[in-house]
Amino acid sequence: MAALIGLLDRLLLEFTRGPGELAAIWLGNGFLTGWLLSRPTASWPYYLLAGLLADVLARLSSGFAPLHAAAIGLANIVEVLIVAGVVRRRVPDIGDPKRWIELGGIATVATLAACAVSGVLISIVNALRGGGHLLGGFVSWYAAHVVGMVIFATATVVVHREGRALFTAPGRRWSFVLSMLLIVVVSTVVFSVRYPVLFLAYPPLLLAAFRHRFAGVAVGILLFGVIGSVATAMGMGPIMLVDALGRNGHIALLQLYVAGACVMTIPVALAMAERKRLHARLSESELRFRMLADYSHDVIVRMRPSGERVYVSPSARDILGWSPDEMLGMRWSLVHPDDRAMQQQAMEEVLADGKAHTAIYRVQHKDGHYVWIEAVTRPIPSIDSDGMDIIYTGRDVSGRVAAEAALAESRRELEQMARVDPLTGLANRRQFEERLRLALLRMQRHRTPIALMYLDVDHFKGINDTWGHAAGDRVLRSFAQRLTGCVRRTDLVARLGGDEFAVIIEDVALPDAAESIARQLVAEMHHSIDIDGTGLIATTSIGIAYAAEPTDADTLLLVADAALYAAKQAGRNTWRIRVVAAAEDRGSERADG
Repeated sequence: MAALIGLLDRLLLEFTRGPGELAAIWLGNGFLTGWLLSRPTASWPYYLLAGLLADVLARLSSGFAPLHAAAIGLANIVEVLIVAGVVRRRVPDIGDPKRWIELGGIATVATLAACAVSGVLISIVNALRGGGHLLGGFVSWYAAHVVGMVIFATATVVVHREGRALFTAPGRRWSFVLSMLLIVVVSTVVFSVRYPVLFLAYPPLLLAAFRHRFAGVAVGILLFGVIGSVATAMGMGPIMLVDALGRNGHIALLQLYVAGACVMTIPVALAMAERKRLHARLSESELRFRMLADYSHDVIVRMRPSGERVYVSPSARDILGWSPDEMLGMRWSLVHPDDRAMQQQAMEEVLADGKAHTAIYRVQHKDGHYVWIEAVTRPIPSIDSDGMDIIYTGRDVSGRVAAEAALAESRRELEQMARVDPLTGLANRRQFEERLRLALLRMQRHRTPIALMYLDVDHFKGINDTWGHAAGDRVLRSFAQRLTGCVRRTDLVARLGGDEFAVIIEDVALPDAAESIARQLVAEMHHSIDIDGTGLIATTSIGIAYAAEPTDADTLLLVADAALYAAKQAGRNTWRIRVVAAAEDRGSERADG
């Protein structure tokens, strides 16, 4: 590194006329800065010391006084340290493409500030030595160092980062060489003639920036700048046409010309690098999406608002039997007819409110049966127009739907078991109590009379003891069937337990309606019940509580129980009715049959 810095400094000083002259482009500082940014920070002191010694030795060999050479060398080291330090602190990883735009801005500001600092230091040194025009010296130094830092720091970083791939990467080798050769040829021609054709050197630089980005800019401007500097130092090229400027004016004009090339090409290189990064990011995102879509078990579909499918993931074959190509273009033909309207409405809502919607519907399998699909639908920007498309992910939930249906059926069965007597199929005590409570509430609201019948099978224990429990169960089922046939559909018949039954009769205008049911049932029970070929007569005793005014359940139950007891006392196989009256006169008994 020290040898390269010394060689660069010596060559550039060779083109100046003496220790007091400045080169048009100073490359050594840019080279050292790029070298530092490509190395660990801990190794910087060694490189800075080597660079300082190389710079001082090159100046001593060119006729500089030792103190003067040392002062300039220190100013150069300060410049390099400011640029490299700021960039390393703000952008630790200069190889990260995501930060190249930020890197360009930070490096530019750091370069302008650092070259100004070094220029002030040199102006002070020159003032102490009593030589040269301070402002003119500062401007010449500043311009040469800014241009050199931009060109050679960038070139050094690119060469370190690319390495041999700069020239040997597939697809780049001959393209890069030819682009650089074109810059050399055009620049040589431009600076070999005394015609105002400086603009002809810019198009090859732009071409290099477009095709090779930073590598093309760094190497291209380096070649361009070196050729321009050598030609100008030798008094050649269009810049020399302006005789009134003098040597310093020619150097300043060359610096502006090279700076213009930097300003024109470096943003292009940054933009192209950012474009490449975004394109790579987009390709990576597209590949990631494609992999997710292709290997996902869920069906992923992108469709038009009309329902036309424009993309279907391969998992459609596993779930629906259709290949993606077979499903493209289909609209509503695969959706179950009963679900189409719902799906169309859901899609309209998705497009209207822009929110994701979840729906479960049926889609026809290629075999003909329907598959339950749970689909999450959301709008996405269309890639073919300014409107919106719809994307949804669907999964087969047929098993879950079947399980939920089975669970609902089980719940219905459990509910029935909890509210229905399993032997007779009548309402059990729980349902009876619920219906009685509701009936009494309706009675309070609408003032409609209510009747409650208490019934049991006469001498049922004897039937069980004589004929067995199977016969007893048959008697209970027959009794329940005959009782149900004697009441209205709106009346509730319940088995309270054992041989005890109850009937809730609502909206009975007169007690005679309840007595009519009792009379009919008593008559029905006179028909024998077949028990293994033997006819068995089982009679019933019935107690009826009738309330024409609002009452409570306990009172109604007590009155019905008392009526049943009276029927048994009367010899069974009959009924008794008690009308629920005021609290001071709970009821009066009526007997019949």
